[in-house]
Amino acid sequence: MVHILIVEDDAAISNLIRSTLQEEGYQCTCALDGKTGADLLDSGRWDLVLLDLMLPEISGYDLLEYIQPMEIPVIVISAMGQVQDRIRGLKMGADDYLVKPFQIGELVARVESVLRRTGRASRRITCGDVTLDLESRTVEKAGEPVSLTVKEFDLLATLVRHRNVALTRCYLYETVWGEEYLGETRTLDSHIQRLRKKLDWNDTIQTVFRIGYRLRVPQDPRTGRR
Repeated sequence: MVHILIVEDDAAISNLIRSTLQEEGYQCTCALDGKTGADLLDSGRWDLVLLDLMLPEISGYDLLEYIQPMEIPVIVISAMGQVQDRIRGLKMGADDYLVKPFQIGELVARVESVLRRTGRASRRITCGDVTLDLESRTVEKAGEPVSLTVKEFDLLATLVRHRNVALTRCYLYETVWGEEYLGETRTLDSHIQRLRKKLDWNDTIQTVFRIGYRLRVPQDPRTGRR
């Protein structure tokens, strides 16, 4: 799984980035100041750093200089959007530079691009004993491969990304099949039944009356994760 460190002092922006990237299959950790960011850099293994420049404790520029010997890709995310700011950041070693305010979809695309370019693009989502590799589009359960069709994989990925959330039939149909939902349920229902059977998830993929489906994942008491 790709590990991303987000060093951003605005908690709202940091949480938005983290939740979005986690839905895309990345594991994210946040630091709200430069010192915490430096400590995390020293104590973990990171595939990518998303770095604000205007940080308390240690500036983003100082942190960018500190990161360079580690050979970790960096995307700068900053309100400092003048040409000279972008040039300085890139010359100091940033792999990309995104100016605030930004569209979250553009950030996701830039993350994917930098990870591909630096050979760190493998993305895996784990849910219980089931693991999805979003790059190779393969699934394993308890270490054993599970054969899924293209739409079964897309449906499973959508459910896993939104675990414990009741998703409407309309949302699932339009997200997975890319077509307007006109009330037909047979296609979706049959795919759900096949996923339940292949993954032995009869109780995990729940039918939500008059709404759609929910992937129920209880919290792990040891880690607090779902």
